[in-house]
Amino acid sequence: MSLFNLARFGVGVALESAITRTAAPMTATSGVVQLRRSISKSSEVNNSDFMTIRTENQNHPHHHQKGSSRNCDSKQQIRLKKVSRTLSTLNSSVPEAATQTAVPKSESREFMAVFPDVVRDLTAYASKYDKNVATKWFVKALQYNVPQGKKNRGLACVLAYRMLARSEDLTPENIRRAQYLGWAIEMLHSMFLIMDDVMDGSVTRRGQPCWHTLDDVKLSGVNDAIMIEAAIAHLVKIQYGNEPYYPRLLELFNEMKFITTIGQSLDLRSAKLDVTDYSMDLYKSIVFHKTAYYTFYLPVAMAMHLTGYTDPEMFRQAKTILLEIGQFYQTQDDFFDCFGDPAVIGKVGTDIAEGKCSWLAVVAMQRATEEQKEVMKACYGSTDPENIARVKKLYEQLGLPTTYSIYEEESYNMIKTHIQQISRGLPHELFFKIMEKIYRREA
Repeated sequence: MSLFNLARFGVGVALESAITRTAAPMTATSGVVQLRRSISKSSEVNNSDFMTIRTENQNHPHHHQKGSSRNCDSKQQIRLKKVSRTLSTLNSSVPEAATQTAVPKSESREFMAVFPDVVRDLTAYASKYDKNVATKWFVKALQYNVPQGKKNRGLACVLAYRMLARSEDLTPENIRRAQYLGWAIEMLHSMFLIMDDVMDGSVTRRGQPCWHTLDDVKLSGVNDAIMIEAAIAHLVKIQYGNEPYYPRLLELFNEMKFITTIGQSLDLRSAKLDVTDYSMDLYKSIVFHKTAYYTFYLPVAMAMHLTGYTDPEMFRQAKTILLEIGQFYQTQDDFFDCFGDPAVIGKVGTDIAEGKCSWLAVVAMQRATEEQKEVMKACYGSTDPENIARVKKLYEQLGLPTTYSIYEEESYNMIKTHIQQISRGLPHELFFKIMEKIYRREA
């Protein structure tokens, strides 16, 4: 069985195991209690986007430190006691993955310190065409939207560069250039978020009002998103225009944009389907295209180009692992959208109201009785707060918080196994660090 097929099979096994291991459905009351314990508060609320990292020697891959397990008190905790790491949804303390970071905190500070230079270069670029109104507005759009999040994608690019480059190439100038490329990825991400918020009618993002909700923005924010995306090519050109791999960087950006818009189309079109038509295959297709490619594969593939990787097989193996991590990440996101604290995740969840093909909806339809399916059909996709509450209550009655907890743990262990199967020279520790950042995250 190929590594790609094994990876896909592994995620299915983890989900099936999570479903079969779940005990009798939780009562609505017990479900609420569990969730209040599971989504713990963070001191980094609105902008807790820093990809904090451990400070061990980054030039020595294959070092992976497992977290210790904690005592389990409740009956459900006792039943899950055999897993190797504590489940985030059963633990009220801050997850280890939120405190053990993938890159040093100094890396986050250094990355942020480059952003004013990025704005300066883009201001100069815009000023070639307009020196006043449009340029000032463009700068405002950049500063409001681009640097406010966790910046995990940009930091992942820099982290991957540090781990893949030869030691003699890790000069301050080369690292700065990698940081510029990281900011280009963050600009792409911001463009997608602006557009997504307009299409979904979202009101908050990253702990602040969505760009399109501002009185002086509204639907003109669509043009701002296009401006931000269009400026990426200039940013890449001024740093890498003379490099032999420059065309491959542009090609990769363009490919990721198209793939992500395919995913967005799938996401929007699927929301018009009857909830009973949702399937795990449809869900995976949406996730791979809308999230996993540009969130996980793009930063690492960019760093691979920068450091001289050309073997297609190495890119294929990296893609296999990173898409699997991307699905794991999106499943977490779906859970937080429903059960997370908006003060922690930085936004108000809208998946139920929008009728999205989410992990929770798919698993619910797999497990629901005919009567429960009728409840989903009547309430899912409604903006009525009472209908949204009925769907959440149904999720709790079906035991989905516990199912998710088991899925989270077993998917993590499965992905670890797949990472260890990579044998063509890619450092395993790079993938472990990325995985550790999102495992048992809070937002």
